[in-house]
Amino acid sequence: MPTMLTLADKLGDLEGIAGVDITLFEIDNKVENIKITLEGNDIDYQEVAEVIQDSGGSIHSIDKVSTGRQLIDEAETPQDAGARWMR
Repeated sequence: MPTMLTLADKLGDLEGIAGVDITLFEIDNKVENIKITLEGNDIDYQEVAEVIQDSGGSIHSIDKVSTGRQLIDEAETPQDAGARWMR
């Protein structure tokens, strides 16, 4: 199993990725839960998934995607207030 640094380097070397951020959230005896944030103009999901899987990981979910000619900041909505109890 590669380190987070190695995984970040491998992801950062992919065409279309301008930046990589990896945060460790939880460790137990067998599993490390990490959050990966990628930025770039032309990210290829299949290439990203392949790097993660080849590194022994799996993708649990994609929680946010931003696209368009101009990126906008996320705005708080009434649904966000209802989800606060989960945090």
